[in-house]
Amino acid sequence: MIASSAKIHPLSVVDEGAVIGENVVVGPFCHVGAKTVLGDGVELLSHVVVTGRTVIGRGTRIFPSAVIGGEPQSVHHDGAETTLTVGDNCTIREGVTMNAGTTEGGGKTVVGDNNLFLAYSHVAHDCQVGNNVILSNNVMLAGHVTVEDRAILGGGSAVHQFTRIGRQAFVGGLSAVSYDVIPYGMLNGNPGILGGLNVVGMTRSGIERSEIHRVRRAFKQIFEETGSIRNNAAAIREDYLDCAPVLHILDFIAAGGERAISSPNRGKKG
Repeated sequence: MIASSAKIHPLSVVDEGAVIGENVVVGPFCHVGAKTVLGDGVELLSHVVVTGRTVIGRGTRIFPSAVIGGEPQSVHHDGAETTLTVGDNCTIREGVTMNAGTTEGGGKTVVGDNNLFLAYSHVAHDCQVGNNVILSNNVMLAGHVTVEDRAILGGGSAVHQFTRIGRQAFVGGLSAVSYDVIPYGMLNGNPGILGGLNVVGMTRSGIERSEIHRVRRAFKQIFEETGSIRNNAAAIREDYLDCAPVLHILDFIAAGGERAISSPNRGKKG
């Protein structure tokens, strides 16, 4: 079904069965698969492939050479029809690739709203990406990665499969992310070391200075005190019940089970 207000260039191919919303623009040399949905106001500039069971949210713009909804790059993929969902008002720049999920991973790759994916970044199968996230050029998310709201990943950084990156975390360029990164954390290097807190990002998002000081204090208690990260985090919870950013960190650590947590001392046990 193609809305009457959609504009499709005659040099593009839209397979029968595709759903094309109002005011969609499909530029030249694009291919839209039969099982895809382009929401209202989506724009494919040129040379874009949208394939598989893929839904693109309203107002999203996709630049040349992007391939969105391709089969998962997994040796365990059984050929089942899995899905990719991209939210509203995302910008997907040149050469970006996003893959559908795998059956063993739940069958869904999900990308939220208002995200910016710079050139040649990659979102692999079964990833869960929140809202207002930035993936800079050549960022690579392996399969099953979770990236929470407002996180920023610097150019060329690579995230190991199943890793979690917390809300408003900042990952420096060319970093190797093997262990989970706490909310508001700042990680750099290869191997990645948690160097402190993303204070600039916290300030820009409106977190009060007094709360930032409390988050800094909690950070020291979690990572600098003797004992394990998880035990330290559990021990301070009662002191921060009125501080949402600290609770975000504590909840993130608790939800990870036995997963390794990035720390200032990479070898410290979780």
